[in-house]
Amino acid sequence: MKVRAYLKCIIPSCGKRYPIETTRTFCDCGNLLDVVYEGSFTKSLIEVFYERRNHENNIFNESGVWRFRELINFTGTDSEAYDEYSKVFVSFDGAEGRTRPYEMTKVAEYVGMPKENVLFQPEGLNPSGSFKDNGIATGLTHAKMLGVKEVICASTGNTSASVAMYAANEGIKASIYVPKDEIALGKLAQAFQFNACVYQVIGNFDDALKVVLQKGREGAYIMNSVNPFRLEGQKTMIYRMLEYLNWNPPDWLVFPRGNMGNCSAFGKAIMELYEWGWIKKKPRFVAVDAKGSNTFYTLYNGLYNGEPLRWNNGNVNEDLIKDYYSYLDKNNLKPKTIATAIQIGRPVNIKKGLRSLEYTNGISVQVEDKDMEDGIAVVGSNGFDCEHASASCVAAIKKLVEEEIIKKDDKVVAILTGRLKDPDAMIKYHLGNNRFSNPPKIVRI
Repeated sequence: MKVRAYLKCIIPSCGKRYPIETTRTFCDCGNLLDVVYEGSFTKSLIEVFYERRNHENNIFNESGVWRFRELINFTGTDSEAYDEYSKVFVSFDGAEGRTRPYEMTKVAEYVGMPKENVLFQPEGLNPSGSFKDNGIATGLTHAKMLGVKEVICASTGNTSASVAMYAANEGIKASIYVPKDEIALGKLAQAFQFNACVYQVIGNFDDALKVVLQKGREGAYIMNSVNPFRLEGQKTMIYRMLEYLNWNPPDWLVFPRGNMGNCSAFGKAIMELYEWGWIKKKPRFVAVDAKGSNTFYTLYNGLYNGEPLRWNNGNVNEDLIKDYYSYLDKNNLKPKTIATAIQIGRPVNIKKGLRSLEYTNGISVQVEDKDMEDGIAVVGSNGFDCEHASASCVAAIKKLVEEEIIKKDDKVVAILTGRLKDPDAMIKYHLGNNRFSNPPKIVRI
């Protein structure tokens, strides 16, 4: 099966199209782009996807990204011709995307729901330890397709780890821009380990992204979530979740906010599947902010000047966003949270994120750092690993259940976006006087 695709501006009143063979990430009007596929896709592909789970040593069937290749095949290769697609698709030996939702009994008890009604999908099981591998596999595929020799990204850590790992495996140079002293050392170590060229930016993630976006305007190939081809891979988290649920969507889908790449990708996946008739309902999205990094929560809920920020069919109130960012600058207000993965004050995908939340009747909530720390501990009590940003989902579900926004008989799925790469934080938690502290016992001999 061959699929034709093109890029299209996300703003309906513009809608300008571009060919796939370009390194651009923005429309001439300044807005982001979508990958759009011509035609529709028959639901009979569900059986094909399931049959590929018996991969027969085909790493692209083993991959939880490329197993769904018809729905993300922007390369135009024949999805049944191994000799053709194997020359283009990037995979870490089929290891990315081998994830699915799990019941976690102790976490369910903690959030106040029956264990069968709340599921957690641990994307930290990916090779580099986060969900980013889903998208880097497809983003780097596009770069490879264009013959790109170097890719760049700004990162709070997980993107840099994934880009460095996959680029090294493909023999492509990776240049990484990270905020100095504001990245978990375990993540920084991965960038060094996989031989990336690391640049430390004096400032925060938003400052690092400014540098990268400028280089992108000069022709560099960007691997951040402004790259629409990267978001195609992140859609597969939704496919795997729905496959586990027999393609019956949950009532709620909960995830950390961050740069809103996942919110954008998840929304696009739901839009496409709903329009093709694969699903009959839309899960309500919950985008979770840390209280110390709550730009989206503030704007979406109208807490800045009383006007909630909305997609409004692409007519987003950009003046409201700019005014709020000016307010932050004027008062020297910087995002600060223990969850460095979502310590992002100016989400670059904010418009795509707004579109996703409007389409799904979604909401935005904020949680405290201490509740994320407790969340890590309770997820750990079930034998799973997650970082602070992932644990924001646990805190948010608990909060929404207590507020009776999420009902106990609702079906909820949360995306645990990455594993913990900051052991010092966990050790400090368990040595302190915290709810789930588990300090060592002293043995004297």
